[in-house]
Amino acid sequence: MQDNQQNIDKAAVKEYLLGLQHSICAALQAVDGSSWQEDSWTREEGGGGRSRVLVDGPIIEKGGVNFSHVFGTQMPASATQNRPELAGRSFEAMGVSLVIHPQNPYAPTSHANVRFFIAEKEGADPVWWFGGGYDLTPYYGNDDDCRHWHQTAKDACDPFSPDYYSRFKNWCDEYFYLKHRNEPRGIGGLFFDDLNEPGFEQSFAFMRSVGDSFSKAYLPILQRRHAIEFGERERQFQLYRRGRYVEFNLVFDRGTLFGLQTGGRTESILMSLPPLVRWEYDWTPEPGSAEAQLYEKYLIPNNWV
Repeated sequence: MQDNQQNIDKAAVKEYLLGLQHSICAALQAVDGSSWQEDSWTREEGGGGRSRVLVDGPIIEKGGVNFSHVFGTQMPASATQNRPELAGRSFEAMGVSLVIHPQNPYAPTSHANVRFFIAEKEGADPVWWFGGGYDLTPYYGNDDDCRHWHQTAKDACDPFSPDYYSRFKNWCDEYFYLKHRNEPRGIGGLFFDDLNEPGFEQSFAFMRSVGDSFSKAYLPILQRRHAIEFGERERQFQLYRRGRYVEFNLVFDRGTLFGLQTGGRTESILMSLPPLVRWEYDWTPEPGSAEAQLYEKYLIPNNWV
């Protein structure tokens, strides 16, 4: 049940999201040393955004941190599929979405997103919610990294509810799953959507907690792994596994589908895709190899904390 008596402060949400984009970019730039290319854009149907992209840095092969704020008079099919009551409402959506693809195969790819959505109709209460989360996609798994990632996620959740971490961790495992491959995309993290039950202030505070914890979760892992020596074998496996990332984003990801269906900026929507990727027919890792360990130990449901 939504608490519509509270003031819904869209301006405060937008201000936070722009600040989050800036702080995450600054933190990543401090590690990599390269500058971000910034690109502001407008959307014909309403709204726009600010994309920041880093390409071919010494540590980050490709990174994108995107802010968007779009609005329109008709809800897209991707948003009304599970909520037919939203059909016919105008909408406003804003969020920050990011993906970091490091150069080194021992450094995992990471993704994060936080967002706010509101659908309005004259004579009816607004329907609004927050969503977001982050997930980690290693190519060569590491127990310490997995524990740190999930402990940071749990620390972001625990002040709000004792069941948030397990609930949103399980949701993440279910969401980032490639049904056609029968495997998860990575080791998970957090995924939440349709959050409005605690009321606006608490829901907004939880989204901020998740957004603010991303750098604490990811930067120590990136700093530990980016200088490990690797060869052509590891690089080829990284490119092969990146194929799974592409498959998920183009086939299943709600954000990608929403962006494309609402006439969003294609370059910004697809900036999550890695710069290089490869597919190989019917490939399986050598038994007992480090590559096989990824499938046997890390790409299975696991409680890391």
